[in-house]
Amino acid sequence: MGAPRLELRGIRKAYPAVVANDGIDLAVAPGEVHAVIGENGAGKSTLMKIIYGMVRPDAGDMLWEGREVLVRSPADAQRLGIGMVFQHFALFDTLTVAQNIALASPARGGVEQLSEKIAAVSQRYGLPLEPDRPVYSMSVGERQRVEIVRALMQAPGLLIMDEPTAVLIPQAVEKLFATLRQLAAEGCSILYISHKLEEIRSVCDGATVLRGGKVTGVVNPRLESTATMARMMIGAELPEFHHRDEVAVTETRLEVTGLSLRSDDPFGVDLLDIDLTVHAGEIVGIAGVAGNGQAELLAALSGETMADRAAIRIAGTDAGHLSAAARRALGLAFVPEDRLGRGAVPELSLTENALLTASRQGMVAGGLIRYARVRAFAERCIAAFDVRCSGREAAASSLSGGNLQKFIIGREILQQPRVLIAAQPTWGVDVGATLAIHRALIDLRAAGAAILVISEELDELFAIADRIGVIAGGRLTPLRRRRDTNRDEIGIAMTGATFGTTADGGTRAAQA
Repeated sequence: MGAPRLELRGIRKAYPAVVANDGIDLAVAPGEVHAVIGENGAGKSTLMKIIYGMVRPDAGDMLWEGREVLVRSPADAQRLGIGMVFQHFALFDTLTVAQNIALASPARGGVEQLSEKIAAVSQRYGLPLEPDRPVYSMSVGERQRVEIVRALMQAPGLLIMDEPTAVLIPQAVEKLFATLRQLAAEGCSILYISHKLEEIRSVCDGATVLRGGKVTGVVNPRLESTATMARMMIGAELPEFHHRDEVAVTETRLEVTGLSLRSDDPFGVDLLDIDLTVHAGEIVGIAGVAGNGQAELLAALSGETMADRAAIRIAGTDAGHLSAAARRALGLAFVPEDRLGRGAVPELSLTENALLTASRQGMVAGGLIRYARVRAFAERCIAAFDVRCSGREAAASSLSGGNLQKFIIGREILQQPRVLIAAQPTWGVDVGATLAIHRALIDLRAAGAAILVISEELDELFAIADRIGVIAGGRLTPLRRRRDTNRDEIGIAMTGATFGTTADGGTRAAQA
């Protein structure tokens, strides 16, 4: 496709416990959409941070349009024409959308003028944003939009996208793909990092495969199957799991009745008359576009927000008025969507993070911490869920996003909860780890737990859920058995439609 716009030669980066990049060669041409794929911890994010000037390599060369360059900082990268969309958001929670984008914008002018540009760019690319909205009030999916729009406003010559569709609905993904193709046609080079191999095959011209910090191949993804690329990534066949199609309705473990809550956040979503039941031995999935009440529902269920006493029942006990700790004492486990900061404390070790929610597993006696048991639990979690790290004393912040997610999921599942609530359980997780997490959820279901999964990944919900509903505008549609609905119907409901019934008894989506 012509001379490379960006070329890397022999890039190496080592940390005390791991070699993240070991002699990496990579090239991307003008107008090329090039994927970098690999397992969690394969070195993808480190390599992207080197290109963007956030990390200095120990060895190797970087060439920009044939000229050797030294990128010492993101400012250097931006001057060259490199933009980046981060997997873990680099945003200030207390600032507005416009203020966050202003910090990364070299353009002069007031916030009002910048807000107009933000509105125009976000509308053009189908990523709606309110420039005056504070970031702390936004869901994970909405924060992702801020990252994407911020990068696009720089009109980059090379755009790095690290898991850009992790929290986007299918319609938004297609819009993003159209945008990427348009950018490529205009000559922009794109480095695309994703664990969704079907996306790679759909939108990318080439792919560099990493395993253990080394390049294991450079392929044309359109000539490869998902299975062959996965084998190159993990060096083995993908794991399998079997989903039991029918579930016998038994004890109701989680029951929500007429839950209505007004959001304290002026940009939040009020919950309106939510009804929901999850039985023992069942997985219920809830789909929805980010910012439609998922955060408020999760806060109400986990105990971060108080509700009417009888609005929420856990294992037969009124729990709407109980604290998060009291709900955990009833057998509730919880996986939040934001793994760094809410699912784990970045500065603490994995051992210490295990103690945060699993202290009831015999880790505390007489007010004293039994560290031997805490360490054993952390080691068991690392081994059972194949968490790639330097050991139980590794800081949570030192793990790749996918490996930290596996640790958090494992920490909750190993407590053998009666009810598990998981938000975006496989966000940013590679294909092999995704299947392993799905299998662990299926096994927990088979052991009799009631599981509620809130996800924007329709493929995920159709892979593991027994019943599926949609939350939109703070309302929850009636749950449908998986076999009685389909992706198109769920996708339409995610846009704000409600389910209806045709004259012949079939199902349809009717505009609310």
